[in-house]
Amino acid sequence: MGSPEIRLEDVSLVYEADGSTVLALEGLDCRLAAGQVTAIIGPSGCGKSTMMQITRGFMAPSRGRLSFHAPDGTPLDRPPRMATVWQSFNLFPWRTVEENVAFGLEMSGMPAAQRREKAHEALRSVDLAGFERKYPRQLSGGMRQRVGMARALVLDPDVLLLDEPFGALDAQTRLVLQEQLAAMVARTGKTVMLITHSIEEAVLLADTVYVLSARPGRVAAEVAIDLPKPRSMASTRDPRYAAYFEHIYTLLKAEVVRSMQAPEAAS
Repeated sequence: MGSPEIRLEDVSLVYEADGSTVLALEGLDCRLAAGQVTAIIGPSGCGKSTMMQITRGFMAPSRGRLSFHAPDGTPLDRPPRMATVWQSFNLFPWRTVEENVAFGLEMSGMPAAQRREKAHEALRSVDLAGFERKYPRQLSGGMRQRVGMARALVLDPDVLLLDEPFGALDAQTRLVLQEQLAAMVARTGKTVMLITHSIEEAVLLADTVYVLSARPGRVAAEVAIDLPKPRSMASTRDPRYAAYFEHIYTLLKAEVVRSMQAPEAAS
């Protein structure tokens, strides 16, 4: 199928919680361009992860439309293959690194020799060759998150969904993995949706950044990031990087202040 385009058009989501009705998303419109990285950033509780769940097909919108398209805009008659990397590592502690990475392939019935070869290839892509026989407890947090990325990549998805993938890591490890992820995404050309709280991460990795409003989540702004790829920490010295950072910070700050002043924030 290749890397598809994903469109969310006039998407709203209402749900019940503790006897009250919650409007999580309202009239949300955005486009995840084929073969590009789209970052979603916004205040806590604005519906970023809900938006990803809808995109993944785990939740249905109360209103609006989710659609998938080929790079030329032709509608697709079925959803593309997707894989998710979560903030929590979600590794099986009793399985080796190789076995964790190959788990999805095993569930699909792939023969052992073939899934071993694919798992090793995926581990090489995240610089973990040689760690196949280790167990998660023997790895650092950054290494475990790279195992999580390899587990997603081994499925060869058309779309990669990243939900705060480095949120649980220390600052130094996060910087290194951001560089590695930027290089990997540029190399594979996959369609990527990145949920993040980090402006730095959004500017470093994304082609487009959507800033969501305080709840209910709407698109407050769309910012196109025009910086050379692959990006690295050297990109942060580009004057344009500082301008993008400041622009997104200003937009995000206004929404964070709004969310702090909302009635539920004071309760």
